[in-house]
Amino acid sequence: MSTNEEKINLLGLTLPKMQAFFSELGEKPFRASQTLKWIHQRGVVEIDDMTDISKALREKMKAVAEIKLPLITQELRSNDGSCKWIVQVASGSSVEMVYIPEAGRGTLCVSSQAGCSLDCSFCATGKQGFNSNLTVAEVIGQLWWANQKLAGFGVKPAAEWDESGARVAQNPRPISNIVMMGMGEPLLNFDNVMDALSLMMEDQAYGLSKRRVTISTSGVVPAIDRLKDFTDASLAISLHAPNDELRSQIVPINKKYPIKELLRASSDYMSTLGERRVAVIEYTLIAGVNDHRQHARELAELLKNFPCKINLIPFNPFSLSDYKRPSSSSISNFRQILHEAGYTVTVRTTRADDIGAACGQLVGEVGDNTRRSQRYADAAAQRITVQ
Repeated sequence: MSTNEEKINLLGLTLPKMQAFFSELGEKPFRASQTLKWIHQRGVVEIDDMTDISKALREKMKAVAEIKLPLITQELRSNDGSCKWIVQVASGSSVEMVYIPEAGRGTLCVSSQAGCSLDCSFCATGKQGFNSNLTVAEVIGQLWWANQKLAGFGVKPAAEWDESGARVAQNPRPISNIVMMGMGEPLLNFDNVMDALSLMMEDQAYGLSKRRVTISTSGVVPAIDRLKDFTDASLAISLHAPNDELRSQIVPINKKYPIKELLRASSDYMSTLGERRVAVIEYTLIAGVNDHRQHARELAELLKNFPCKINLIPFNPFSLSDYKRPSSSSISNFRQILHEAGYTVTVRTTRADDIGAACGQLVGEVGDNTRRSQRYADAAAQRITVQ
């Protein structure tokens, strides 16, 4: 191979693919575990620094492979301790990842696409249009960078917790939880996201608990049907409405895959994970749109045969949306109705909105192939002119 562009990026290889790589070099499979540990646990990005691998093998590796990270172009820190990093990817677009510190744990919100094709009405990412899927290296590279950056800040290792909330172990790195809730729809970048999840949960790489790695989807039903063959990660469903008519306005993919199909596919997947695992229903509360008491009662009825927890997310405003955040009383009433119906309900605390990193606010810098971003910008300019 004559150029760097043709070299294999070891950062994005799962254990089986790393084993195949060394097999092609005529080497033993255990070299794969060695290399994964050097890259993902020790943070090494130079093959020559892998000191328990012979110089001859390192030379063979360098001839055909490299360790290439996405580029961090900006770092923003919130008053609440959260951090946002702008990550430049190979397409030239930029995506965002966000670290959220919590009691005893650290959560990283990871992006899977530059932009998003789904155009959910409450989400700033969708207004940017769509540019490209991220590679495996660009997805897992976000976790690699976050651990390195946070360690440099002096952030202490996070804890691991069991389902009851009891602490069971100390994670050696700052990130203990991953949510695939950043820019993009993870299940529209299926193969790359599955490989990235595999690395996140691989003992030779990051060793994260399957209960602490969550895929959030707007409802790509065929992909949900495939999940059981590739992962046992947790599942969050971006629902946001209790009926098809309203959901189709908020989450347009509902027109193709309505709620009944979404819940069926999700139930089928969750049934493969065991009785103690339940899905999380994400519901963004938007003032005057989906936050009425009747919506809460309808949601309770809709989910009565679907084991789940419900996470209510007060809408976080952004410039291209006319939506408003609901009042505290509306949020409280909605939660109380669901609680009285027997559901476990949490209200997501707004974090990092001072750096534009709250839920629904991630935008990055996307070379839009859909021209959607220009249409929204023109519409916003027209509204301002009329006013």
